[in-house]
Amino acid sequence: MKGVELTPETPVREVAELASLAEDEGFDTVFASSHYNNRDPFQALALAAKATDSVRLGPGVANPYETHPVTLASKAATLDELSDGRAVFGVGAGDASTLRNLGVERDRPLRRVLESFKVAQQLWRGERVDHDGTFVARDAGLNYEAGRIPVYVGAQGPHMLRMAAKHADGALVNASHPDDFAWARDRLDEGLNERPAERGAFEAVAFASVSVAADGEAARAAARPPVAFIAAGAAPPVLDRHGVDRERAQRVGEHIEAGEFDEAFDTVSETMLDAFCVAGAPDEVGARLDEIREYVDGVVAGSPLGPDRTAAIELLANA
Repeated sequence: MKGVELTPETPVREVAELASLAEDEGFDTVFASSHYNNRDPFQALALAAKATDSVRLGPGVANPYETHPVTLASKAATLDELSDGRAVFGVGAGDASTLRNLGVERDRPLRRVLESFKVAQQLWRGERVDHDGTFVARDAGLNYEAGRIPVYVGAQGPHMLRMAAKHADGALVNASHPDDFAWARDRLDEGLNERPAERGAFEAVAFASVSVAADGEAARAAARPPVAFIAAGAAPPVLDRHGVDRERAQRVGEHIEAGEFDEAFDTVSETMLDAFCVAGAPDEVGARLDEIREYVDGVVAGSPLGPDRTAAIELLANA
């Protein structure tokens, strides 16, 4: 996979235009990030489907807490119909701090994600579903035919990585540093050792925060917002692996939960930028992506892309 993540913080028509540009530049998959405080990703993807011919399209990643998993399955199937079979289903547990703003706690995230895409696969096969687990569905079904949609699990922790490798079509490994991918590769291989052959091939994909510009410092400055969210949600062992101060990361998270975004971005350290984003001039970004590719089958360049998204997509295609 050679993919790009587009964030619907810009109008959805601009997302569709960027998706078309990404297709022209040789990307094969376009994800739209899924956060309640941005525009609706599925509407952005619907416009992107009309603006493109060949790229695969999907949420990157939807969470089954804000939206009922059965509804998510139907949204993905509708996108697959609109795009003539080009949909992929990116699903994950969601951002804990953002969900807390909605009064939602991520109860049993691994089970929730696993049950969500297993139920979705049943629905896409035309089955009616009764489910009573981390969510409830009674005699649920789709009143239209759906195709087979590949499932990519957004994963970072050891258990989610192993589960994705055992059960899903792929994993979107939420990391940006080669050391994290080396660690994640071992966890994925543990899951693959338990994967039944009938589930077919599995694709490990780096879902990395990337910021590129001709001016490397401008690229690093543009990376502060996404790095703030990543650092705030990072597990203590991940922070320790990169020498990130735990108290400072906690302060970043507190600012985000309070809606103090400028303060959160200002609290991001250079160490956080190095750990949680591939940021810099094109040659720097290309070299880092080469290191990451040693551990994965593909790369998705995620938010922020760079200070100028149009220029960034063109630079990233080469990097």
